[in-house]
Amino acid sequence: MATAVPPAASRIAVVTGASSGIGAATARRLAEAGYRVVLTARRKDRIEALAEEITAAGHQATAYPLDVTDRAAVDEFATAFKTVGVLVNNAGGALGADPVATGDPDQWRTMYETNVLGTLHLTQALLPKLDASGDGTVVIVSSTAGHATYEGGAGYVAAKHGAHVLAETLRLEIVGRPVRVIEIAPGMVRTEEFALTRFGGDTAKAEKVYQGVPDPLTADDVADTITWAVTRPPHVNIDLLIVRPRAQASNTKLHREA
Repeated sequence: MATAVPPAASRIAVVTGASSGIGAATARRLAEAGYRVVLTARRKDRIEALAEEITAAGHQATAYPLDVTDRAAVDEFATAFKTVGVLVNNAGGALGADPVATGDPDQWRTMYETNVLGTLHLTQALLPKLDASGDGTVVIVSSTAGHATYEGGAGYVAAKHGAHVLAETLRLEIVGRPVRVIEIAPGMVRTEEFALTRFGGDTAKAEKVYQGVPDPLTADDVADTITWAVTRPPHVNIDLLIVRPRAQASNTKLHREA
């Protein structure tokens, strides 16, 4: 099926967590698909560099430093737009891999605030703008962790379950309005920062996550999936798309080569 060209009223795509990984890759892909992308993240230098890269490639991009957990800043950000066509709620991440008995409550709190409340803030602030476009799309990048648990992952799993439920509930609540709600739930994705951040910069632990796994997903694999879902005809809603590497059968079942 050919990629649908986004209508003129829906050309703005806001991508959170766009400073690296899936967010940066998604911004590139949506720009190539014809959207004017607005890149948000806390790291100003990174999103400005990405905006320059996208612009140099002949597309349209704007960088806007933003902490999605700061509601006042999010509300101020939303005033810049009359309409928004796409919101990609990608900001989030995992911290730690401790069991429930010894998990760090501060890490749990941070994961909930970024993965769930950050998504809530942006969605609430931009929903009227998405409505006004006449053809809006909310994308929530959750995780397979939002659909099945695993040992040592309870804090992240709880946060991603929250993101999943937010997507499901929003879809029920706004049915009949010109806004789609899409959830993309990736499995194992190897990016430059995800595991490294989770393990506090411990490169040995981060590398062990992917050790022996042939061809984990890349950020671009997920970005391609997001862009495909967003560019379906307006009447087509991809409610939930779980995407894993072939070597991963579940959150706990991985094929690792010796």
